[in-house]
Amino acid sequence: MSTAKKIVFFFPAFASSEATAPLGILAVSTPLLRAGYSIRLIDSTITPNFKRRVLEEVKDALCLGISLVTGPMIRETVEIARAVKAWNPQFPVVLGGWHPSLLPEQTLEAECVDIVVRGQGEDSMLEIAQHLENAAALDDIAGIGFKREGKLIFTPERPLKPLVDMPPKAYHLADFDAYEKVCGRRWAMYTSSLACPFNCGYCTNAGVYGRKWNALSADQFIEETVDLTRRYRLELLWVVDDNFLVDLDRARAIGQGLVQAGADFEWSIQATTNLTARLTVEDLRLLRRAGLRQICHGAESGSRKVLNLMNKGFQDFDSIYQTTERCLEAGIRPSFNIIFAYPGEGPRERRETIDFVMDVCRRFPGAEFWTNIFTPYPGAPIMGRAKDLGIEVPTSLEGWTDFFPRYTVLPWLKGKDHDRLQVTRDYLRIAFDRVPIAADRRGRVTRGIQRAISLPARWRLDHDVYGFPIELWLNQKLKKLKVVQKPSVDAKRLEPTAEMSC
Repeated sequence: MSTAKKIVFFFPAFASSEATAPLGILAVSTPLLRAGYSIRLIDSTITPNFKRRVLEEVKDALCLGISLVTGPMIRETVEIARAVKAWNPQFPVVLGGWHPSLLPEQTLEAECVDIVVRGQGEDSMLEIAQHLENAAALDDIAGIGFKREGKLIFTPERPLKPLVDMPPKAYHLADFDAYEKVCGRRWAMYTSSLACPFNCGYCTNAGVYGRKWNALSADQFIEETVDLTRRYRLELLWVVDDNFLVDLDRARAIGQGLVQAGADFEWSIQATTNLTARLTVEDLRLLRRAGLRQICHGAESGSRKVLNLMNKGFQDFDSIYQTTERCLEAGIRPSFNIIFAYPGEGPRERRETIDFVMDVCRRFPGAEFWTNIFTPYPGAPIMGRAKDLGIEVPTSLEGWTDFFPRYTVLPWLKGKDHDRLQVTRDYLRIAFDRVPIAADRRGRVTRGIQRAISLPARWRLDHDVYGFPIELWLNQKLKKLKVVQKPSVDAKRLEPTAEMSC
């Protein structure tokens, strides 16, 4: 039996300067705190010498918990876990979050990992702590995997709980002052619903939540968000629901309630275009008065053929144009994501997508697009075709480290084709303005120059001409004039070699 009542959580940096408190860790911390455990949260993005700090804190702790998603977060996860094991091979290391939930067996196979948590971790993590404290066997804890005498043991799945039955998140553990120094803005993530009723081919959501959408009531949303933003002086909430607008009556009630409550924060949501298109301009104006500033959509492609391949038959282009027009009329920024190089996309379909992006942005100034290259993440429906597509799926936890959408090399997208698409994406970035979460630290001269180079960038995109990319060179020079504190994991270090599989 251990006398320790302290849990150490480590949150590895994702390659972004738009840092804020890790929602998953705040969620699992509340039951632990209520049960009398103390929590130490160490986020490498805001903690200098984070490895030394972790090694200091675990000396009198019960276990180390790490939350992560697929990609570069794995690098620091393994680094910290190995350091802890070098100090004490018997000290329990627990991994949870999206990646361990999707690939629990492969994750647990890592030598430096003792326990994995699958799916919702609030109850599981508390039971793990209690069993470790009492030196009890872990066999009766649902939804986890662990090792015994070198063998991997997995317990039955833990049924998903409706979000309304989950405890509030421990936002008081977050150092919002430190995050503000990194990001330049004071913001947080908030969850009001789980899952999505659709099953897009590239999305991992169904692998964790099974498409079973459930949500908090409008009253709870209003009460919690108003209190949260006022208590911690937050100017923005990023509502990270996979599809916020599934229930339009709930969305309208939230808008009305926030207006009546005198809410003074801005918020952003994610939704599919077919659901946003059901909102009238009056609905959107109500949400704007309530503080909604942005709706992010997964447009994904300008090709009907590719959308069908993605299992997005529910989406049509008319709804995207209607959504864009109505959002801008209501004062809400419409944002769209694009996925290039999805299996089945050829030069013709890619050209259709570029033309589509250019048309929307020209017809509706203020609309914005963010682009990615397709990344075949574990748990997505299309991963069932990985072998046929020639995708070499990583066979270890560390193998997923460089599975990062910013620099994705695919069997059908290599060499000059890959380089050309990256240049195209770079020109799309500078052709039209985009507004990130982080504070805009550009000076007036920099903004003026970037606005000027957007015009030749648009010409290049229209004519598919990318030789001698002087505009990109100039834009990179301008970026160096902006001094921004960088997180520990820098995406520039992640560019893969030709041998990498992703």
